[in-house]
Amino acid sequence: MANVPTAKLQEPTKDVEKKDGEESGSSTDKEVKVQVPVLTTEEEILNNITLIGRAVTTIEPRFTIRVLRTLTTLRKKLDKDVLKKALDQAFPKGSKTGQQLIASPIFDNLPSAPAPAQAQASSSSSDEMVVDPTPSTTIAAGDGAKKDEEKKDTKEKEASKKKAYTPPVDASGDLLPEGVMYLRLLLILANLDAGKINEAGEFALETTELISSLNRRTMDQIAAKVWFYLARSYELQGRLAELQPAFLAVRQTASLRKDETLEVTIINLLLRSYLASQQYDQADKLIAKSTFLGAANQAQTVRWLFYAGRLRAIQLNYSQARSYLQTAIRRAPKDEVAPGFVQLIHKYFIIVVLLTGVIPDRALFRKPVLKQALLPYFQIVQAVRVGDVTGFQQAFQAHEAVFLADSTHFLILRLRHFVIKTALRTITLAYSRISLADVCVKLHLDSEEDTEYIVAKAIKDGVIDATIDHQGGYMQSKVARDVYETDEPQNQFNKRVNFCTQVYNESVRAMRYPPNAHRKELDTAADARERDREIAQLIQETENDADDMDDMGDI
Repeated sequence: MANVPTAKLQEPTKDVEKKDGEESGSSTDKEVKVQVPVLTTEEEILNNITLIGRAVTTIEPRFTIRVLRTLTTLRKKLDKDVLKKALDQAFPKGSKTGQQLIASPIFDNLPSAPAPAQAQASSSSSDEMVVDPTPSTTIAAGDGAKKDEEKKDTKEKEASKKKAYTPPVDASGDLLPEGVMYLRLLLILANLDAGKINEAGEFALETTELISSLNRRTMDQIAAKVWFYLARSYELQGRLAELQPAFLAVRQTASLRKDETLEVTIINLLLRSYLASQQYDQADKLIAKSTFLGAANQAQTVRWLFYAGRLRAIQLNYSQARSYLQTAIRRAPKDEVAPGFVQLIHKYFIIVVLLTGVIPDRALFRKPVLKQALLPYFQIVQAVRVGDVTGFQQAFQAHEAVFLADSTHFLILRLRHFVIKTALRTITLAYSRISLADVCVKLHLDSEEDTEYIVAKAIKDGVIDATIDHQGGYMQSKVARDVYETDEPQNQFNKRVNFCTQVYNESVRAMRYPPNAHRKELDTAADARERDREIAQLIQETENDADDMDDMGDI
């Protein structure tokens, strides 16, 4: 096994009997090295192929899902040498499919990893491996024979591990198609990371055609990943819209076959393509007419919530957009796993919250992952909060390139009206009477006519309480009256009384009485007869008492 890291263990300080009458207290601790087995990258790939074979034989997709979860960490270790070793060992001897993959241009064009980088990576991994001293791994320093035996055992274990892999084969004796598609997926990732975007796109398109021709249900999870990275390669080339017809056809096929994983992946890819090409009507129809199966994949659910929130924000439905984005933030992966995606969600969430008339919490901008990325948006929030039109324009012009890259440029432009409204509210509180020309100067507007229109619109919307004198050309703020001089307290009291009455009436209507509840106490017919006798006796006694009361009239 290549580059096996070592860890230092210290012998426990215990009294040990020694030969030739030496004292036990004079013994000194000695350090020995124990080999800790670590899987190499090619061994991880082979183990993943074994899991995929188990998933095929047992028809359990959870093994394939477990393999695909390791793609994020495994793709960082991929290079040409690692893939060469994995391809040589993964296929049975004499497999033509393996030879074709090794001889294909997609593999030949991969750059070879430099040797120093591998040495640094192996040294760093060996430094990070620490093993606690345990009695089972402690070795006596003077026992050379035991060392030799344990070295032999470790070598035999390593040899058995290498021999333990047997490629899962199909009826023809070749590697299972699921394993072949997994190796092709690794080649796609390696080419994307190496900058070979065009080659990766062509190879991914060829892989999707092979998956469609094989038509195996055990390949659904891998097919979803291949389609995702095909869309990614085309998006990096600026050709994502070209795949829309293929996406629609694949989505229809996946829906008919009940392939939920592939269906939700294709729906998200379609939404991403429609939003990127500004086809908002198509995206709205897709959301309205498709049923998203959120239980199929957690990551795809978060993506769908993010895309739906973006679309609702564009359609001026800010309340629903805020709900979608807030749910996406709660269900998003950890900040360390996907920092870029988390940052993008928060950028849209901040803008949507501002458009609803609410100032975001300041603690949101103090998170380590978001602090630097949200700095331009923090300046926009500060300008909106105080109604600083000049500060808003300066922040917008300074970070316009960032807003264009994030596709939030047009949403931030809508915030200008909120900044003006906040500034007008501040002006009405500070001045009882001010000319429209001065308002135009303070708000940095183009003309007095625009200022008069904006002030009139603010008065109509109830943002400010003022009047406009068109002849004099000024704005007169109304004096704040005592609220108890108006009908507002009476209206509020009437509203609360009506609410309480409504709650009482609904409670009465909701009450239910079980039928014949009074008969539960009468368990038997004998009890019923006894009760009837008691009632008759009580009636008779009552009549006697009434006769006695007749004598009271003589007094």
